[in-house]
Parts: sequence; structure tokens; C-alpha cells
Amino acid sequence: MFDHAVADAALVISELLSNAILHAYPLPGERLQVAWAMDASSVEVAVSDGGSPTVPRAGHPSPSSVSGRGLSIVEHLCKTWGVRTDDVGLTVWAVVAAPRFNGSGLLTDLAWRTDGGLP
Repeated sequence: MFDHAVADAALVISELLSNAILHAYPLPGERLQVAWAMDASSVEVAVSDGGSPTVPRAGHPSPSSVSGRGLSIVEHLCKTWGVRTDDVGLTVWAVVAAPRFNGSGLLTDLAWRTDGGLP
């Protein structure tokens, strides 16, 4: 089960990073930032950029559209996701369920953060 979470987290990071490259300004120093944090039941990923004229949101493209599905995929794969802004730019974060077995063979399911923040 944890291996699937790693694959899901990699896909989510790929989507968020692609969106930042295509739609946003870079952070100072012409860069983007990728971060992640794990606990016993989830992995939180985040991509920060210099912001953009629009706020990221899941789209509803037509069946013939060749783009616009990425954040809907993120929404489907994640427990939750959101957008946070600060003085420097914008961060899109997502929490992927990543349950692991503890020593007794039971799934560990700790409470997960809802504030969307990474340390």
C-alpha cells in the first residue's frame, strides 16, 4: 500500500511542478521549490513559485481537450489539497494517504494535518 502512495505522491509532484512551470512566475533567483513531509499515515507535498495572475483550481475540460485535467487528478489522488500565498509567491500543497503497517501488522492511521503547511 505504501508503494502506491509513493507513486501517487510522485505523480502529484509532477503535476504541481508542471503547472508551476507552465502557469507561474519563478521565485526570486529564477527557481521553484519542491518540498515534502511524511508522517505515519500520509505524505504532504508542496510546490512553491512566484505566483501567477490566476489561482490554481481543478478544471472541467471538454472530452476533446488535450489539457486541464491535472488538478482534477490531484484532487482524486489526495486526501486534500489547497493553495497558500505569502509575500514571495504561491504554494500548492497536497496530502496523499500513505498508511504503513506498524510492528503488530496493523495499519497505522494517525491524524493528518489540515492546515496545509509544511515546516
